[in-house]
Amino acid sequence: MPEGPEIRLAADKIADVLEGKVIEAVSFGQPKMVRYAEDFQGQIVTSIETRGKAMLTHFNHGYTIYSHNQLYGIWKVSKRGKFPKTNRTLRMALHTESHSALLYSASDISVWLTEDIELHPFLAKLGPDILSNTLEWRMIKKILESKRFAGRGLSSVYLDQGFVAGIGNYLRSEILFDAGIHHDRKAKDLNQNELGKLAHSTLLMGRRSYETKGYTVTPGLAAKLKKTKAPYENIRFMVFNRDGLPCRNCATAIVREERNSRRIYYCPKCQKHPE
Repeated sequence: MPEGPEIRLAADKIADVLEGKVIEAVSFGQPKMVRYAEDFQGQIVTSIETRGKAMLTHFNHGYTIYSHNQLYGIWKVSKRGKFPKTNRTLRMALHTESHSALLYSASDISVWLTEDIELHPFLAKLGPDILSNTLEWRMIKKILESKRFAGRGLSSVYLDQGFVAGIGNYLRSEILFDAGIHHDRKAKDLNQNELGKLAHSTLLMGRRSYETKGYTVTPGLAAKLKKTKAPYENIRFMVFNRDGLPCRNCATAIVREERNSRRIYYCPKCQKHPE
């Protein structure tokens, strides 16, 4: 599933071709959505917003299209009339005079009055966005210390969108590794330095992934790894998807485990188990 940084990157591409533009044609792939198509024809996209893994397309007539990529959804941008070659199902298409924004495979799409969008059941439960310009490490530390999250294992907390929206499976592993904290620990058992480090790492990893288009390794290491011509998936992470490979810090073999029905990766030397 794409995480917050990937959704924001997709939103940037869509904004480049839609914001401030008149939507000349709209199509929806779901029968329940077809009736809304005419309502958006001739309207102007005022802004593209992301909330965690959800995207909000706002229009000048006071309506917003909510979409969530779920597990397999993907956005594509193309010149008008040129559709990408894919076996995916087209769920929504927004066409301007020159370009098209196309959402494939996702089925969580709905139309809302913009003034009521905060009532959406998913958005209403979200914590602050991982990429919000107003989010600071002290705010994350305070949330970690709250009654709602302090007593839970960090592996669970870091998948809860009510904690910080936009964190998913790879960011969970990368954040905890950067902070040097094992996923079975609880916030209530961390000292103040550890809590501060974890809060800083949460911001750092989310923003680095967005700014580098998917890399969580340090910028210096990323530059070196790119010169090796290794595949993108082999060089972008510190621990995620690297089970059995040497830790980039200490050379200990990275371990894969299952938590919350999702895979998680860590270095047993850099991230000591709480026992």
